[in-house]
Amino acid sequence: MECVVQGIIETQHVEALEILLQGLCGVQRERLRVHELCLKSGPNLGVVSSEVRLLCDLDQPEPTWTVKHVGGAMRGAGAEQINALVRTMVESKVSKNALRLFNALGYKLDHELLKVGFSFHFQRVAQITVSVSSVNKMPKLHAVDEAVPITPGIQIVEVTAPATPENYNEIVAAVSSFCEYLAPLLHLSKPGVSTGVVPTAAAAAASLMSDGGGTTL
Repeated sequence: MECVVQGIIETQHVEALEILLQGLCGVQRERLRVHELCLKSGPNLGVVSSEVRLLCDLDQPEPTWTVKHVGGAMRGAGAEQINALVRTMVESKVSKNALRLFNALGYKLDHELLKVGFSFHFQRVAQITVSVSSVNKMPKLHAVDEAVPITPGIQIVEVTAPATPENYNEIVAAVSSFCEYLAPLLHLSKPGVSTGVVPTAAAAAASLMSDGGGTTL
């Protein structure tokens, strides 16, 4: 399982967010350049359609591939009361022939994206990952060098952490606690719950840029 929250930030404030994250996480950022292909199953693979994502990390000397299946979100009164989305997730490293394999199995390309930005990976109860990226679309098939932003001037921030049915409450609490430090710049919530740009972002960004960042937790 994984816990996830998302939010948006104006590109003009991303540098200030990076400064804040550097201070909070206490680790160096990693560059992010991922080509994501969303594949959906054909009618020959069962009544219920399934979806998998092939992720190609283009920032490596030799691009590496991962296949990821995101399952349904946890439901019920308990799920409604927590601040993060908890969902099942399975992922695995695969070879560069993965797309050919899934096509042979009957999966078809639904859409593809290019995510460009940076990420931080750090330990806080669990291994938490914060990614900040511009989401881009391709004008033609696999043309990553010609990708253009879907929402110019806006970047997506995502915080994720692995969890189990036994410890997800603890993980959600850790993620929520961390997100509170980002509140002056952006608000993070469950995917699909849009809160827009935070009104205090400009003032918070100006303050961060002037003092050079926060304190390591």
